Amino acid sequence: MKNKQSRAIRLGMAQLDVTVGDFAGNLGKMLRILDEARSLKVDLVVFPELAVCGYPPEDLLLKPQFIERNLQYLDKLAQASRELCVVAGHVESCGSLYNAAAVINDGQHIGTYRKIFLSNYGVFDEDRYFKPGSECPVYMIGGVGVGINICDDILHAEGPARIQARAGAEVILNISASPYYYGKMKERTAQLAAQARNNTAIVVYSNMVGGQDELVFDGNSLVLNEDGEILARGQQFAEDFIVADLDAEAVARSRMINSALSQGSTSSTWQVSHVAVSRQFDNDDKPDIPVRNATQQSLYEEIYKALVLGTRDYILKNGFTKVVLGLSGGVDSSLVAAIAVDALGKDNVVGISMPSRFSSEGSITDAGLLARNLGIKLISLPIEKTFQSYLDSLEDVFYETISDTTEENIQARIRGNYVMALSNKFGWLVLPTGNKSEMATGYATLYGDMAGGFAILKDVPKTLVYKLVEYRNACAGYDIIPQSVIDKPPSAELRYNQRDSDNLPPYDVLDQVLKAYVEEDKSVEQMVKMGLDEAVVRQAVRLVDDSEYKRRQSPPGIKITARAFGRDRRLPITNKFNGGS
Repeated sequence: MKNKQSRAIRLGMAQLDVTVGDFAGNLGKMLRILDEARSLKVDLVVFPELAVCGYPPEDLLLKPQFIERNLQYLDKLAQASRELCVVAGHVESCGSLYNAAAVINDGQHIGTYRKIFLSNYGVFDEDRYFKPGSECPVYMIGGVGVGINICDDILHAEGPARIQARAGAEVILNISASPYYYGKMKERTAQLAAQARNNTAIVVYSNMVGGQDELVFDGNSLVLNEDGEILARGQQFAEDFIVADLDAEAVARSRMINSALSQGSTSSTWQVSHVAVSRQFDNDDKPDIPVRNATQQSLYEEIYKALVLGTRDYILKNGFTKVVLGLSGGVDSSLVAAIAVDALGKDNVVGISMPSRFSSEGSITDAGLLARNLGIKLISLPIEKTFQSYLDSLEDVFYETISDTTEENIQARIRGNYVMALSNKFGWLVLPTGNKSEMATGYATLYGDMAGGFAILKDVPKTLVYKLVEYRNACAGYDIIPQSVIDKPPSAELRYNQRDSDNLPPYDVLDQVLKAYVEEDKSVEQMVKMGLDEAVVRQAVRLVDDSEYKRRQSPPGIKITARAFGRDRRLPITNKFNGGS
């Protein structure tokens, strides 16, 4: 619909999948967006947090040449921004480093907002690199007051958004690089809606999308009106360009009858200023905005798509094209294979069947059926001869000892050697198939089934694995992952009649303990009060604590919960603290 309000801005949010350090590639995406913006007569184009250099750049920020390249490409973006107003995230260097948003108009860099509330929790380390800003400018763009801030700045009730709204900002524009975990979208939407209502302002939230190492950015950019109602939404897990007409007159009318903005503290240590950026825009004869269809996804759909996107970006951004994984006929390797096919295509996924004397006929058959269903190549490499050779070589040393996990782990390490040999020979990246429940409890073999380059299920609990398999089969319309795989009791099949339940509590109970202990830092006493069996809780806590050294040696994997192993949870390997008590 054409917008002929006297004070209105046609906004375009570029939800981009950028790569850390790929300055030319990132700029190329931005320039294509600028061309599209001109065709739609967009007034203000917004790019996400640190879009110029990619997020998070981590210790690349300590390299002066990285900072300089970032500034050079910001200049290139500015030079290309003729006839447009642009806001873009970059690193500013001015004595110190700042996480910044450049405000550009018709090729000129007009001003810079510096992030005030630096993210320094969970996976974030911004205090390590950046100095916080101290100014809350309001930019007059097309006759409309626009308060620009970055990521966590929008979360504080008396933060920059409040200060800017009181100083006349009718639009609060937040650029962000907010990583995904399930449940976050609902939290984020509620927080943004509250800011819109409390500040009687249009809230624009421009989020990054794509995979960067363990992190997945989900996009889901939003525009909310002054009543907290969603006007436009970006797609989840896909690049998008969201165009919306923002009506500042409606905000002004609401403020005449709404006193919420005048309530609360008025003191602030941040400097407030007003910066003129551009004259009022001509809102006549703008083309109609394309019809959008960005719907919310179900829980298991969004988790599955996060895993697919994280896998695709990690593989392709790191220069790989094909992957290889062991197909045991179990549910974990089946799900990893399905995700890999959806991320890379069936021709780029190779399965390896490595049966031993303990492998059931059903598992071998299930691996073959899965490979046929997915259309992937399956190579059979039985390990029996190699395993027997190990036993023969160790016979004298192991004399008069009983068979135990040592012999079980030898089999896993043979398989790890096989898949790594194929990786070395053909350049295929190895995908280990362990899940979060196994990584938490150490139910995995170092240099065996933990060997590989990228662990897709590292943050996916076992009970969630089954839900995702159910979702994938529903999408296919048939059991693309065979029902026999789902029905069989979980087993590593490293000894006769082995079951995971021989060593671990049932997964439906174990995963409750792990969520409480790993993600919520609850004590044994608190978990027992939740109704969990004390013996089970103490067993699980001991396994988690004793396995820290193993996890430190595991490959990176995709974060999909509020707290993943790795950057989210940093514990010393050597410590005497009993964390569960």
